[in-house]
Amino acid sequence: METAIATANREHFERLVSELESLEERLRQGGGAERIAREHSKGKLTARERIHLLFDQDSYFQEIGLLVAHDLYNGNAPAAGVVTGIGRIAGREAVVVANDATVKAGSWWPETVRKILRAQEIAMRCRAPIVYLVDSAGVNLPYQSGVFPGQYGGGRIFFYNSVMRRYLRVPQLAAVMGQCVAGGAYLPALSDFIVMVEGTSFMGLGGPNLVKGAVGQIVDSETLGGARTHNEISGVAHFRAKNDEECIMKLREFVTELAPPQPLRVQIKDPSSGRRPVADLYDIVPADHRLPYDMRDVLDCLLDRGELDEFQADYAKEMITGFAHIEGIPVGVIANQRGLVRGPAGQAPKFGGIIYTDSAEKVAYFIETCNRHETPLLFLQDVSGFMVGTEAEHSGIIRAGARFVEAMATATVPKLVLTINHASGAGYYAMAGQGFDPDFIFTWPTGRMGVMEGESAVMALFSSELEKLERKGIKPDETMRAEMEQVRERYERELDARFAAARGFVDAILTPEETRPALVLALRTALNNPGPHLGIPVLPYGSSGQLNC
Repeated sequence: METAIATANREHFERLVSELESLEERLRQGGGAERIAREHSKGKLTARERIHLLFDQDSYFQEIGLLVAHDLYNGNAPAAGVVTGIGRIAGREAVVVANDATVKAGSWWPETVRKILRAQEIAMRCRAPIVYLVDSAGVNLPYQSGVFPGQYGGGRIFFYNSVMRRYLRVPQLAAVMGQCVAGGAYLPALSDFIVMVEGTSFMGLGGPNLVKGAVGQIVDSETLGGARTHNEISGVAHFRAKNDEECIMKLREFVTELAPPQPLRVQIKDPSSGRRPVADLYDIVPADHRLPYDMRDVLDCLLDRGELDEFQADYAKEMITGFAHIEGIPVGVIANQRGLVRGPAGQAPKFGGIIYTDSAEKVAYFIETCNRHETPLLFLQDVSGFMVGTEAEHSGIIRAGARFVEAMATATVPKLVLTINHASGAGYYAMAGQGFDPDFIFTWPTGRMGVMEGESAVMALFSSELEKLERKGIKPDETMRAEMEQVRERYERELDARFAAARGFVDAILTPEETRPALVLALRTALNNPGPHLGIPVLPYGSSGQLNC
């Protein structure tokens, strides 16, 4: 029986991974083979080829937001026309933003702006260098109302540029490797160094056509804003490169010349693999999300040697808390245990995945302890929400839940999130949901993010009508059954991890094999910041209350 269940679990998980990998492979093709060939014919590399050269060849690269907008614009905006991610350049963690010129000439959709802002937020929060590989025709004009105005419109990019440059001193390196027009020119202009590529790059507030229409001048792109013009005449750029390859090597050189990051504030141990191979995760996570499993089996695959020094192991067992290491990096683990959890003798069992008053208090205290000891936090989400009912309310669950949320929200150590299965209700918030600015938030393909499950939504919406019909001895008619089924289908679609990733609710969907490398890279990137991980960004105020600038 156990073998049959494990086989069903594996088949389900492997199918989800296969579907994910097929989608990701298609999105990585950008505008397709013809447009890639067109870029090559101009002597240019594609955004992904540039990134491949920029980052260390033997290191793990984590793309952020690959699935953003994949189900919008009739599929014509793969990755929203910009590649963002984290990796290592000359051994140092860094962030990259690279316009994909094969997708609508690298122009900006509303989601493009949001991806760039997310990359900048990572750089600010983690104090990691950020590299801009600029190759964009500017705003995608039919969607200008979602790009240009607003607090989180395109101007926010330049606001973040300025804050990083003036106050946070986060290194910003820019290469203009194609078009860079209109307001987009301020992105490299607000960076520390600008490299331009001879013959293929252009930077200007207006292109030749706009200049002709606005002031009547007839001028070619190279004369107006080419690499030689901005290095020799305007002085806007700082370096010239003969081609894309030389430009990328110059950027790598810049990174090696930066002041080294401050020492890590945690003690790193010798790394070790998990007690169980990560491939076992395919067997552990249930194909039916309603079924139980043992979270400790998951931890055996993710933690070094599967070792967890469990904190209050005998108390409020529906929440697992403890100290562990991933590739030698210390983490404080907070995980939901699923299934029916036995309580002390004489007390009723608890439902796993639900947060009770005592478990909320337990986790709040654990978070505060980790924060005092400067231990990064890893939240493994499989939560259906907080307990409800008379007993729960009388126990003060609202106040206990508030303490949990406050402890998590105000913790100044790095916070990472991995959604295993459910991420529902206020439990999602308490377990470091996106609204609380975790440093990174990932999910497996099995992740389900929403207020509630579809069946619960049906009951919430139709229960009163169903009760009336039941009292009359009448069954729901075909129309009502169809409406109920539409709600189930809509929730099932919107609970899918790919739906969340398409809207930037998670940074990436990880496969089991990618999980440990992704968590390690995220932890090391976050640990570049020796100060508080709180807000976007926390400015460096001194004891006098003045900015340390």
